[in-house]
Formats: sequence, C-alpha cells, structure tokens
Amino acid sequence: QVQLVESGGGLVQPGGSLRLSCAASGSIFSLYAMGWYRQDSGKQRELVARITSAGSTNYADSAKGRFTISRDNAKNTVYLQMNSLKPEDTAVYYCYLDLSTGRAWGQGTQVTVSS
Repeated sequence: QVQLVESGGGLVQPGGSLRLSCAASGSIFSLYAMGWYRQDSGKQRELVARITSAGSTNYADSAKGRFTISRDNAKNTVYLQMNSLKPEDTAVYYCYLDLSTGRAWGQGTQVTVSS
C-alpha cells in the first residue's frame, strides 16, 4: 500500500517562499504522475501543479511563474517550490500519486500567507 507524507507547510508573510515535500512509500513511485492540490475552507479543491513520470509539468494559471513542481525518483519525493506567495495562496495543500489502481492522497499540510 502506498503512503504519502507531506511536510514544509507553515506561516509565511506575503512575498515569501515555502517548499513543500511529499514523500511516497513503495518502489512504483517513478512510474506515475504526481501533483499537488489545494483547498481553502469553503472552496473547492483545485489542482495547483502536476508532474508526469517523464517530468512534464502543468500548472494552474494562479501558480504559473511563481510555483515549481519537481520530483526526485531516487528519494521517492515530489516538491512544490512556492515563491512570491500571496494571501490567496492560503490553503491546505495535498499531494497525490496516480496508481494503476486509483489515486493515493497525502494527509495535507497547511500553508498560511499573512502579515
């Protein structure tokens, strides 16, 4: 069974940076797409960024130019580097891993952007 554990969230001032990490268990990690969603209270969960097994990336319009998703297959980890953070980036961020049997989710990490 695959497990995902996120880390790196926290409180940051507007304009600051955070790097989220998501560590996956299991040796199948490198074969599947991974990504990050976020959800703020009262809002729908939205896709922030995704990365395929080949390294191709896609971003939400709100993340383009500010966020960078990357992966280290040797460490079974996907990262989300977030720069120039804005208050509207405040949310719980969830990583996911697509498997042949469905999608695995992490438990979420809170990101709060506030002065």
